[in-house]
Amino acid sequence: MTLSQADSTNPEQARDRCLVVGLTGGIGSGKSTVATLFAEQGAAIIDTDSISRRLTQSGGIAIPALRAEFGDRYIGKDGALDRSEMRALVFSDPAAKSRIEQLLHPLILVQTEAELAQAGAAPYAILVVPLLHQAPAFRRLAQRVLVVDCDEQAQLTRVVRRSGLTETEVRAIIASQTPRAERLALADDIIRNDGDLDGLAAQVAALHRSYMQNND
Repeated sequence: MTLSQADSTNPEQARDRCLVVGLTGGIGSGKSTVATLFAEQGAAIIDTDSISRRLTQSGGIAIPALRAEFGDRYIGKDGALDRSEMRALVFSDPAAKSRIEQLLHPLILVQTEAELAQAGAAPYAILVVPLLHQAPAFRRLAQRVLVVDCDEQAQLTRVVRRSGLTETEVRAIIASQTPRAERLALADDIIRNDGDLDGLAAQVAALHRSYMQNND
C-alpha cells in the first residue's frame, strides 16, 4: 500500500499536518527503542503511554476521576495512580479495563491531537500506541501503521528482565493484547526486532527515507 492509498478518515486534516505513522507492537517488542531511533532521524514522537503517565501522575488531571471511579485504594501515597493495584484489578475484573479506558482514552486523545497539531514542523510524526488495533479513535489519526515485531520468547525475556513481573504475569499481558498475526496482517510496514541495535537502526533509517520521499 502506498501512502496515497492509506486510509484517512479526515482528508482535510491530513493535508494540514505532516504524515502520521502509527507505531505499535506487543509488550517488550521494542517500541520505545524504535521511537528513539526515529527521533534521532528528526521525526516528531507522540507517545500515548507517556501521555497516560503524565495524566495519572501526582497532580495529573485524571487523578480526581480515577479516585471517584475506583476509590482511594488505587491512588498511591504520592498521589499518583498505583499501577500495580490497577493491574491486579484489571486482571481480576475484566470490566475494570473497559472502565479505565472509557475514563482515560478521551483525555489521552485530546492531548494526542494537541501534540500532533504542534508537530507540523517535523517531516513526519510517529504516534506510539501500544494497543493501536484496539483503539479506533487513535487509528484514525494515522495514515500508516508500523508494527515492531519479535517472537514471544524475546518479549517474555525483555519484560521479565526490566519489570520484575513473573513470566506468568507477562504471558497474561501478552494474551490480553492484539494477537501477533492480527497486528502483522494490518501493518503497512514491519520492523523486525530480533537482532542487534545496528540492525534495528538500519531498518529505521530505511523507513525514514521512505517516509521522507512519500511525504514530499
